[in-house]
Amino acid sequence: MHRDNHDTDASGKHDLHIRIVLNEPLYEGNIGSTARVIKNFGFQDLVLVNPCPIGSEAWMMAQHARDLLNGASICETLGEAIADSDLIIGTTGMRGETAGRHVRMPAHSPGEVREKLSGRAGTVSIVFGRENDGLTNEELKICDLLVSIPTSEEYPIMNLSHAVAVVLYELCDIEIGSVLLADRHDLDLLYDHIEAILCDLDYPEHKRQKTVLMTRRILGRAELTAREVYTLRGILRLIDYHNRRGLRNLGDS
Repeated sequence: MHRDNHDTDASGKHDLHIRIVLNEPLYEGNIGSTARVIKNFGFQDLVLVNPCPIGSEAWMMAQHARDLLNGASICETLGEAIADSDLIIGTTGMRGETAGRHVRMPAHSPGEVREKLSGRAGTVSIVFGRENDGLTNEELKICDLLVSIPTSEEYPIMNLSHAVAVVLYELCDIEIGSVLLADRHDLDLLYDHIEAILCDLDYPEHKRQKTVLMTRRILGRAELTAREVYTLRGILRLIDYHNRRGLRNLGDS
């Protein structure tokens, strides 16, 4: 991602660009309603991943946001939709302990996400799942942060456009950022480096993926800057150097 995509004002502050990603939406009415909600709160970027056919119902529900619906990007895969995102936030309706808690936990409220993003700058993609079963565990794994709306336990699942509205209500007047989030490419290099180090250390293979995922969750909650990523990678390079040096010395003995 090129940093010149982020606008800078006279004070040197940068733009926090919020992108709403609907992953495989099933109903065109929800797509149109979501476009309307996005425009209600002053946002503009809507991405649809492998959506259902978009017809007259979607255009009717969009109302005065038909221009936004017409300008929505359509991608075949979730990976394509989030490729240039500095931070990826996945939505989940499951907040309690589950067998897959290393995938789904912890989930933040929209208000907590607002606090974490306040003063930050970069491209943030917020991914909403299918109306019937949300995001899969595999899709949640690629997210840096998880957000869950605190709803009644009797009926916790919200309409898609309503969920988007709650999240964007919290973010619509967020403080203009001056601290740039780390670039997605740099973050991916960091996560790959961590996994490579674990492999070199003969970390148990059956634990490796969970450990990398938990590390991703920890670092995702930190909203790392580029400088912080470079520092962490410098530490990993030093570990890698001494590890390989130790192996060479062991081979010479």
